[in-house]
Amino acid sequence: MDEDQGTYLIAGLGNPGRQYKNTRHNVGFMLMDRLAGRLEVDFTRMELKALVTRTKYREKRLILAKPQTFMNSSGGAVGSLLRYYKVPLANLLVAYDEVDLDLGTLRLRPEGGAGGHKGLASIIKNLGSQEFSRLRLGIGRPPGRKAAANYVLRDFTQAEREIQSEVLDWAVDAVLAFVLEGVDAAMNRYNGSIEDL
Repeated sequence: MDEDQGTYLIAGLGNPGRQYKNTRHNVGFMLMDRLAGRLEVDFTRMELKALVTRTKYREKRLILAKPQTFMNSSGGAVGSLLRYYKVPLANLLVAYDEVDLDLGTLRLRPEGGAGGHKGLASIIKNLGSQEFSRLRLGIGRPPGRKAAANYVLRDFTQAEREIQSEVLDWAVDAVLAFVLEGVDAAMNRYNGSIEDL
């Protein structure tokens, strides 16, 4: 199988369904929607258990995906798309929520474990590799002793949504830098908090 070096798969993780649309666990989907808006495309196709849109950006071919399998089974859709479009592992970027990072914080990494995130664990298992880039979007830890599982399925507050909107624009810039310049350059420029800007 010849891989297509000019094709990139950008997958944002979340849960399908209106009841999950604005929850903290769905920031991966929110980023895909913001990225699609920037690139002036819409998610109108269902392919391999994912909502997909395809476009070009500066001669690079982009496949944007929102797996519709629910978070914990994201690997099937991401793995199928990667293989179908012959995307090299180096050209995969997975975006998802991270409770261990404060709201307003981004972290790009070129590889690594799942860190307790079941959606990412599903992708690692399906691909048989941890060697793909990921963009973690901080949502912060739940206050007090509240369980993280319940917290991530709650909607952002109005104040949090304002911060999140700013972060999503910044994250779109990070994704496009990843596509044009690679993960190291994107990490150097965008890892951090919007408070540091």
